[in-house]
Amino acid sequence: MVYDENDYLMLSGIQHFQFCKRQWGLIHIEQVWAENEATTHGQILHQKADNPYIKEKRKDVITSRAMHVSSKTLGLYGILDVVEFHKDESGVKLKGKRGNWIPRIVEYKRGKPKKDTRDIVQLVAQTICLEETMGCHIEVGYLYYHSVNQKKEIEITDQLRQEVYDLAEQMHTYYEQKIIDKAEYFKNCSLCSLVDICMPRLSKKSRNVENYIRQSLLSEESI
Repeated sequence: MVYDENDYLMLSGIQHFQFCKRQWGLIHIEQVWAENEATTHGQILHQKADNPYIKEKRKDVITSRAMHVSSKTLGLYGILDVVEFHKDESGVKLKGKRGNWIPRIVEYKRGKPKKDTRDIVQLVAQTICLEETMGCHIEVGYLYYHSVNQKKEIEITDQLRQEVYDLAEQMHTYYEQKIIDKAEYFKNCSLCSLVDICMPRLSKKSRNVENYIRQSLLSEESI
């Protein structure tokens, strides 16, 4: 499927969508946002990474920042933190540079590696966008975790690519139909900056009351 540019969604949203569809809906459909310590720290961390005027060249690696990319097949657009171009004859041409270069994304995260794949699917989506923008194929990317000073290499597999295409299709369906999932409480909800807006604990209590009433009525009917 090919999406019209007017229907593009934010690339960064795929991470929210994979982690919590309600969070994504509140942010991207309801246009709701709130800051907490984690989001503020993340913004500070990205200030240098997102500065397009900071460019570096070390030996056979060129580092570029704040690249604009998009994908017609995903219907997503966004800005990449950092792209490293490694000199390699199997790569692509860069304007004003000799030789060929292979691009590899470095996505910066404030915390540490997560048990789920939300960071990975974001990196893979970014890679697909960069591939379409530059007309190349990219096999690996990197996630850099600030709190543990760890740069983790991620292989961009066909399975991960398909997961990203499926998520992007769901995102467009949710957005077009204005679907916002009901709140569910998880142990990580307290870390979300939208917890006071989402109010998952109240939703859980409401369901518990409904279940209690339903069970009571069933018990009375069986008497």
